[in-house]
Amino acid sequence: MSAVWRAARAAVRRRRLQTIVIGVVVGLSTTMAVVALGLLAAASGPFDQAYAKQQGAHAVSAFDPAKVSAAQLTAAARTPAVDAVAGPYGLAMRDLLLDADGLHPFEATLVGRDDPGGPVDRLNVWRGRWATAPGEIVFNRNPVEAGDGGTPLALGTRIRVAGGPELTVVGSAFSVSDSAQAWVSSAQMTALHPTVLQMLYRFAPAATNAQVASGVAAATTGVPADALLATSSYLALRAKASAQASTLVPFLVVFGILGLAVAVLIVANVVSGAVVAGIRHIGVLKALGFTPDQVLAVYLTMVSVPAMIGCVLGTALGNALATPLLHEDFKIYGAGGVGVSPWVSVAALLGIPAIVALSALLPALRARRLSAIEAISAGSTPHAGRGRWIQRRLTGSRLPRAVSLGLGLPFARPGRSALTMAAVILGVTSVTFALGLARSVTELSDATQQAGAAQVEVYTDGPGATGATLSDTAEEAMLRSLPGTAAVFASANLQMRRVGAAEPTMVRFYRADLADLGYRVLRGQPVTGAGQVAVTHRFLARADLDIGDQLTLALDGKQLRLRIVAEVLTNSAQVVFADWSSLALIKPGQRADSYEVRLDPDTDVGAYLDGVRRGDPGVDAIAVDDGDAFSAILLASVTLLTLMLGTVAALGVFNTVVLNARERRRDLGMLKSIGMTPGQVTAMMVTSMAALGALSGLVGIPIGIATHRLVVPLMVSAAQIALPDFMLHVYSPALLTLLLAVGIAIAALGAFVPARAAARTTIAEVLHNE
Repeated sequence: MSAVWRAARAAVRRRRLQTIVIGVVVGLSTTMAVVALGLLAAASGPFDQAYAKQQGAHAVSAFDPAKVSAAQLTAAARTPAVDAVAGPYGLAMRDLLLDADGLHPFEATLVGRDDPGGPVDRLNVWRGRWATAPGEIVFNRNPVEAGDGGTPLALGTRIRVAGGPELTVVGSAFSVSDSAQAWVSSAQMTALHPTVLQMLYRFAPAATNAQVASGVAAATTGVPADALLATSSYLALRAKASAQASTLVPFLVVFGILGLAVAVLIVANVVSGAVVAGIRHIGVLKALGFTPDQVLAVYLTMVSVPAMIGCVLGTALGNALATPLLHEDFKIYGAGGVGVSPWVSVAALLGIPAIVALSALLPALRARRLSAIEAISAGSTPHAGRGRWIQRRLTGSRLPRAVSLGLGLPFARPGRSALTMAAVILGVTSVTFALGLARSVTELSDATQQAGAAQVEVYTDGPGATGATLSDTAEEAMLRSLPGTAAVFASANLQMRRVGAAEPTMVRFYRADLADLGYRVLRGQPVTGAGQVAVTHRFLARADLDIGDQLTLALDGKQLRLRIVAEVLTNSAQVVFADWSSLALIKPGQRADSYEVRLDPDTDVGAYLDGVRRGDPGVDAIAVDDGDAFSAILLASVTLLTLMLGTVAALGVFNTVVLNARERRRDLGMLKSIGMTPGQVTAMMVTSMAALGALSGLVGIPIGIATHRLVVPLMVSAAQIALPDFMLHVYSPALLTLLLAVGIAIAALGAFVPARAAARTTIAEVLHNE
């Protein structure tokens, strides 16, 4: 075994460049594979574990107590479709005030509940105790977020309910079902006059939205149809929790597969070239007593060592990149951050080196089969080469001699040329996919951020505002009168509660048409009057609603029933867009608190902001920031990975040209002896690879487009964003022409350096080596 190791080590030293290429490409593909598999494994596992442990509710439903009684709800839930049920609990949305700090009131969803345990939604009381008597309150707080620096209200803090009693904070609890923001005792809730009855259900099965909806329908049989105000599915919570991680998985998987495929091709090419170039060496090894299996082991060891090193480094880097993301995404379960599953690292450390070894096995078996006499004689006899007839036909053409000879070179080693071309195809595929993905993400970011719709926003209330000095109509008139104003859109923003949900919903009432604001209506019809709203795809997914459904919102004890008429494209999940006429139904007399201003072209934004402040010093005027941090990170990741894969593909071409130059040393010496200049030699060898690059472009571009059309819908679905057509139709004729040139560029750049080195070799050096 020591002899095999010494021979393999010597082979590695002779081929340092190829060794580095193998290590780099294997490390890259391992990193992407670990991150992708880590995110994929964690996408649902932590959620399901936490939900099962705390018996999380599969559905949280809200009912109107004026139309259904608690006894009716309890009786209706006695059905085989309901695995477990808790409630009904009284629910009220009330403004809470911290008197000591003089803060503005904040609205909270309060639920009356005497027991933090029970058959559904068992609460984790991690600080203090449960509220057992009137005058006590427990807030819903994630213990992990508190450990990360969040400060829950101190025990003993006095809270005053607007228009109601004073409550004392006695504990903090956590609900994986997000069923409330705070809890009080049932007796206290009775005094608060609940406006909603809350029911918590668990079903078997409950794996899909259809199964959850079927369970709710069975649990409400006999209940008046208009008594059910809202239902929240746990599947929306799971999708929300893993949205960002799941968005990254598809493109990381693609790049991981492409990287691994390039690694396999380069390893096979390196070993094949090493066998061809080292046939005499193989014969010498066998003449010295190496068995066929030992020769096989030498070549497998030669690639396994750098592959294993690259795999170990790639696994460590993949864990380092994935762990912070997983911690941020999955800490919401109240059980700490989530790391990469151990099986992912083990699979990478065992599987990827095995794949690399298998890719080297076929050419290594050729070395194993050669006898010592055959290998030595083959290594000393000049090889006539293949493709002579093609080269002769090209020589007779009118092409320059360097070009005609270069076009014929790939046919001398068709197997090696095929492996090289496959590596370039994957490089072109990755660039095609990456450019398409970049354009899709950019256009989506522009559309969701209303790029070009408004350049200035003016707020009458907020951190930078001291209070508007003008009335609503006067404020809008002042803005319209400023030089450079193209359009002004007034809006009032109210934080309301969707009945049955703990998370607040921002409702934006516009005194304008949504289409004029730059929002794209993807489905449905524009908002035209009172009682109508437009929402986002993500809002529909998380609320388990659709166009035509009713949405019940509450503010200051009042309920507003609205009908969803449109789905608009924007990245704000919890924003609801309504017409100004709907504002009068819930808060008549409310003035606009913000104005979006669209400017004429070439307007100086800074000067315009100064004009706004002069017109009303009490408002806060800011320039709109169209930045999208997640899109920027995604684009940077795609760019980096594409450059790395393109570089690796070029290194594969580099390796091929080095092998070709070594094998054709005698031919190059003869060509130079009859007058071929170094520039012509360089052109000949670069042309040979550029031809493969052009063919690779023709094959790789359609594969890249198909990959784009497969991956983008998966990413959009994971992010809970609608898929507009413009995200798929991003390849213009100019871009396709550029992509064709990419294949030629990868091949030509990879071939240039070794071609120049071969061109500088003198005739004397060639004859001396011979």
